[in-house]
Amino acid sequence: MMAPPDRICDLHTHTLASDGSDAPSALVRLAAAAGLAAVAVTDHDTVAGLDEAAAAGRETGCEVVPGVELSIKDPRGNFHLLGYLIDPASPELQKLLARVQAARSRRNERLLERLEALRLPLARGDVEHLAAGGQVGRPHFARAMVARGYVRSVGEAFARYLGKGGPAYVPKSVLSLAEGIAAIHAAGGLAVLAHPLSLGIEGLEALERRLGEWAALGLDGMECHYGDYAPGVRAALAALCRRHGLAATGGSDYHGRAKPDIRIGRGRGDLRVPYACLEALRRRREERA
Repeated sequence: MMAPPDRICDLHTHTLASDGSDAPSALVRLAAAAGLAAVAVTDHDTVAGLDEAAAAGRETGCEVVPGVELSIKDPRGNFHLLGYLIDPASPELQKLLARVQAARSRRNERLLERLEALRLPLARGDVEHLAAGGQVGRPHFARAMVARGYVRSVGEAFARYLGKGGPAYVPKSVLSLAEGIAAIHAAGGLAVLAHPLSLGIEGLEALERRLGEWAALGLDGMECHYGDYAPGVRAALAALCRRHGLAATGGSDYHGRAKPDIRIGRGRGDLRVPYACLEALRRRREERA
């Protein structure tokens, strides 16, 4: 049975478990208050917040879609891969995430060392405190730098020190697309390309050529209804999905206070992701089973 046309969802959100500012339960309550029928929790390289989110979903009646967002390295640039409807306890997925977390820890140590060399020392404990039990990433370093008075804002921390090419930047160790897709599929999930226009690909024709390659590796869908994209761009991306037999998904990329201009379920104001997008993902998974 098809969902009523007015039902909407948000299939791209982040919590304290990665680089968002809301606890998983708080995020789900926020989604319910916003009138969302479903919300996907897709933290970066971790599934640590999914149990708490699922419990909040049962309490509020807002459906929680278990997800993850993996960092992928491609010969022509890095990007993000969303995994939907996953089993968080999958041994294959857990093994891959443990590998990613170990690499992240090494990266954070190097980042502390580079800041020390720049005479901008930070205590590891201060950064971990800002992560509130979640995984530590550059946004937490940036906030710690603001707290120490080294910079005036998180944006300045990235622009002067932490961003790519900056004196404290440390490249992230990331996965191949084949590895990411395989782990998501092993967890019973679907692999979806996140915010495709962030890839640096020039034009939709070039993107379409890449989609053919990625679909052959098992890509299941692409994020078309994204908060930063104009309606015409969203429609063009959805058309690419139809031509390549991919599912069209969407989400706000909500991070809470880390991105204060983005609202859950609404993006920058005009985003409405039909619940039918989630239904299409479920049908695709059933067809593959």
